[in-house]
Amino acid sequence: MNSLHDVIERNLGLMIVLIVLVVSVGGLVEIVPLFYQKSTTQPVAGLKPYTPLQLEGRDIYIREGCYNCHSQMIRPFRAETERYGHYSVAGEFVYDHPFQWGSKRTGPDLARVGGRYSDEWHRVHLRNPRDVVPESDMPDYDDLHKNVLDGNDIQAKMRAMRTLGVPYTDADIANAKQDVAGKTEEDALIAYLQDLGTDLKNTR
Repeated sequence: MNSLHDVIERNLGLMIVLIVLVVSVGGLVEIVPLFYQKSTTQPVAGLKPYTPLQLEGRDIYIREGCYNCHSQMIRPFRAETERYGHYSVAGEFVYDHPFQWGSKRTGPDLARVGGRYSDEWHRVHLRNPRDVVPESDMPDYDDLHKNVLDGNDIQAKMRAMRTLGVPYTDADIANAKQDVAGKTEEDALIAYLQDLGTDLKNTR
């Protein structure tokens, strides 16, 4: 008489179903409790939603694939905190949809880059990274300062973010286009970078 173990091993369909069931239950046990912990669902003190210009900059960051080389998550290890600053906490990313944690570090982690360098440093770095970091592998983004934003879709983006829980007001959305129009993609990306990690830094 075959054991249950033998039956499962010989029946590929049954084995797949059982594997999916075990992985699903294990995942739920690990993930669901996080939805009920305040540390993962509540914003850190002082956390503000992105301004319209920063939101545009974030979309440029995603469009250009910056997350392929830069993470935005400092792990709670001494080597990381000494180099980058306070470790990342979930409450910093409550308004980030989707978050940009990443795991690749061809370039440095950017979680606390906000305020570390001047706007002018970022401009030089984006146009030709080797002017400020001679050993950099980063490509240049010289076209960003030539591309002017029109702001035509920023209000729709902000309304979409509001449905995800970002507390944009009607006034924020109504004034968004004029806050963005006429600025360049470079301005937007720098505004986004200058905001990264500053909410937690400002509360400590």
